Amino acid sequence: MDTLLDINNLSVSFNNGQSNVTAVKSISFQIYKGEIVCLVGESGSGKSVAANSVMRLLDESKTMVIAERMSFMSKSGECLDILQLPKDKLPGLRGQEIGMIFQEPMTSLNPVIKCGDQVAEGLLIHGLESTHSVKDKVLELFKEVGLDDSKRIFDSYPHQLSGGQKQRIMIAMAMACNPSLLIADEPTTALDVTVQKKILEALKELCRNKGMAMLFISHDLNIVKQLADKILVMFKGEIVEQGSTLEVFNHPKHPYTKGLLSCRPPLKTKLRILPTLSDFIGNTEAKKLISNRLPDNNIITRQEHESAFKSLSSVEPILKIKHVTTSFTQAGMFFWNKKKVFKAIQDISFVLYPGEVLGLVGESGSGKSTLGRTICRLLDSESGSVTYRNIELANMPENEFRVFRKNIQIIFQDPYASLNPSMKAGDAILEPMIVHKLCANKQERIEKVYSLLESVGLPAESFHKYPHEFSGGQRQRISIARALSLNPEILICDESVSALDVNVQAQVLNLLNELRSKFNLSMIFITHDLSVVRFICDRVMVMKNGRLEEIGTVEQVMDNPASDYTRLLLESVPE
Repeated sequence: MDTLLDINNLSVSFNNGQSNVTAVKSISFQIYKGEIVCLVGESGSGKSVAANSVMRLLDESKTMVIAERMSFMSKSGECLDILQLPKDKLPGLRGQEIGMIFQEPMTSLNPVIKCGDQVAEGLLIHGLESTHSVKDKVLELFKEVGLDDSKRIFDSYPHQLSGGQKQRIMIAMAMACNPSLLIADEPTTALDVTVQKKILEALKELCRNKGMAMLFISHDLNIVKQLADKILVMFKGEIVEQGSTLEVFNHPKHPYTKGLLSCRPPLKTKLRILPTLSDFIGNTEAKKLISNRLPDNNIITRQEHESAFKSLSSVEPILKIKHVTTSFTQAGMFFWNKKKVFKAIQDISFVLYPGEVLGLVGESGSGKSTLGRTICRLLDSESGSVTYRNIELANMPENEFRVFRKNIQIIFQDPYASLNPSMKAGDAILEPMIVHKLCANKQERIEKVYSLLESVGLPAESFHKYPHEFSGGQRQRISIARALSLNPEILICDESVSALDVNVQAQVLNLLNELRSKFNLSMIFITHDLSVVRFICDRVMVMKNGRLEEIGTVEQVMDNPASDYTRLLLESVPE
């Protein structure tokens, strides 16, 4: 096979003003024409840095990129030395030779330019289409990536499209100039499983049809299993293992690879505790401590789980939702246009038992988050009732509900966005206790904050650090500690683990299970990941287009789904 990209001993270091930090350490790999190579590892392992160095996207004034060889075979047959390529030649490398799909399409797309014009721009800049023919070419690209309503999407702005549609726009943009190599940086993170499956299938089909190679970056080995010809595993800036997909999955050699394969919750069995990377790597003492934590029999049988739920459901529900409908009004562009009413959730009814974790699943736009926000009155319902311990919440005066709000807390998906960047972690946890006048004095509150930090597995010195000084998993732990500071009885977890690495996700899920037992919490766990539902939930409720599709124990719904839609969700989960 002909070598397309040849990298030998690539190292990348950053100058942070005080010292050099090496993000990539002497990595070597090759990509052949038509080959799909997947680069796998946790956040911070150096995956995106390596990819950005290939595209020369790193700030050269603050970055040192060294390689014995970084060569690329151009369409004309010329061997390009990427690191020595003059800056005026870089636009030809980017787009025409190598295309790139970035992780977050909403921040990668210009919010004030129509989607069709953004894709057309690259074609016009590279002189591949005339102004008369460019629209037809873009519409053709949209159809190739599975955007059926191509004319409407051409004239749409990014905010008018779903996450999956925006990601397909990014794919069309990267594919516009028919590059020989496509770099896809976490293109499916936080997408619904059905959308994720379609994106992966579209990418694979495009590569095969056009004879294009792809470097696909991900933190989830289960996702790349259905895509890769070859897998590279990165850990702390180094490639610790590489081989064919069959070799890596069937005979993983490095402990880190074994850990990544084990951290993700299985779809078909329910575990008591999820393994984490600490079970596979780290010092001997740490391994010993973690191993003692894992039970000998880590699988919960169906009979055992259904018996436990029968005990939970034998008491009066803590929360009753009856015929709840929540609507939004959509105004026209001008004041004389009539407002349209959009029913986000329609006639939803269910109950939540004390100590139960109820999973709430469905695609984006199904109404999951709207229902969660309606329950804790961040949104007002149009009709129906929300009853907590025989107290009707929907009609409670706002001043009374502010006092009551401490009983139902919500943990949001993005901990960085929900934490004040100018407030120390300890102060963020203290604030709700001060507002609700909990504890006798300031010292008692501070002591409780230290206790909460310990409960969520963070050291005491975390009190005095700001959000940017923590990892994503640590920030989520701070959000959990803040929610627990008010001694709630119900936690609503809104996609609170969806964007986390599989290892950090496993840690947070284990933590939530421990806290559930310790504080006798009831939870509504909103997610699009059915593997997570199997691990943490007692029952699962499936929503589609604002309506309840089906509800039952995890085993009933996932092993014997009654709805075609639920079957579609299950079939879309990568195994």
